[in-house]
Amino acid sequence: MGAKIKKGDLVQIISGKERGKQGKVLTVITATSRVLVEGVNRVTKHTKAGQSENGTTSGGIEVVEAPVHVSNVTVVDPETKKPTRVGFREETVEKNGVSKTVRVRYAKASGKDL
Repeated sequence: MGAKIKKGDLVQIISGKERGKQGKVLTVITATSRVLVEGVNRVTKHTKAGQSENGTTSGGIEVVEAPVHVSNVTVVDPETKKPTRVGFREETVEKNGVSKTVRVRYAKASGKDL
């Protein structure tokens, strides 16, 4: 089965403290069904000081994005910029004289390809 949310998609948070915010998907973690969304669910992380190869020390307090469960996000329609469901349809593509069936994701609200 194809993934409904992929890296690079514009998504909107539909529940939780960040509800209504939109952002781009940075990473999809399929093992835990979570996604990392740019600028959403930012948490403070304390990192231990260490040394890199060039001798600089790194560490301290960082603000990073934490993963959000996929059930709490939905894809944004490219036409209306509002949340929509994702559908799949099969299209026949001809390349170099060979016909091939390809699954395409589309926004159910407007019918546009994602």
